[in-house]
Amino acid sequence: MSTVDRRALFTSGAAAALLAATGVSAAGTGPQPGGRLRAALSGASRGDMWGEPNPGLFMRAAAQGAVFDTLTEIAAKGTLRGELATRWTGSADAREWIFDLREDAVFHNGIPFGAVDVVASVQRHRRNGLLQDVTEIQAAGPTCVKIVLARSNADFPFLLSDPSLVIYPAHETEAAVKAGVGTGLYRVKKFLPGRQFLGVRVEKHYKDGKSGWFETVEFTSVPDARVRAQALEGGYVDVEDQIDPSGLTRTGDAVKIVQQFAVRVEASLAMSDASGTRWPLDNYRMAERWWLT
Repeated sequence: MSTVDRRALFTSGAAAALLAATGVSAAGTGPQPGGRLRAALSGASRGDMWGEPNPGLFMRAAAQGAVFDTLTEIAAKGTLRGELATRWTGSADAREWIFDLREDAVFHNGIPFGAVDVVASVQRHRRNGLLQDVTEIQAAGPTCVKIVLARSNADFPFLLSDPSLVIYPAHETEAAVKAGVGTGLYRVKKFLPGRQFLGVRVEKHYKDGKSGWFETVEFTSVPDARVRAQALEGGYVDVEDQIDPSGLTRTGDAVKIVQQFAVRVEASLAMSDASGTRWPLDNYRMAERWWLT
């Protein structure tokens, strides 16, 4: 099993070490599976739990970025694409939407994903004050759902990529949700509210060969920005969220490269799409998009 050499990031071979840590070979053959990603993140709380409607940065990164999926997602280049949904069509007035769902997605407890899970999840989100424009949702088949809105909204598929709108299992809903049972690339191995999340890569996943190159991901709660910066510079973590890059005392190329993955959405990342308006990691999918997939 390969692991991330965190201390090597700031040695003379820093750039090569970073590529190795991200699963990219020097020969440019693309990302390779394996290794571990360690992140120091803010926004955690001792009251954190899976399924909360408005989580902080820590739980957003763990939930949408690792454990759960949404119906749609924003790709690294800023374009909309399906995640648990494969395609969608809207009525002429953009009030009625039909979503076709994946047939190869499975929850971490082995139960196949289907339309009943989307229906239960949307209803849950409405109870939590989200998706209030949804007036009706029903299964139109085992892998198809129909959603009716109160008013026209041509951007509705885009809105479903919001990290708060992950899909939960319908079976034993509350127990499964509280256990962190999702369809994401990483299943929960350890979770200490407000302190730590450890996720292990699912062996067989519909995103195999496309995303999620790390074998394990570990998020640690570090509220103080200065301590997070020190942890990154000291090689104790591979990435940290830092609103103000000046908090990093080193200015070498290695730090600049790491910042491209470490800076929070509120700051300006060094890489964006052609329009310069969307960032490749602005929706907390750090764990699966280290190689910008």
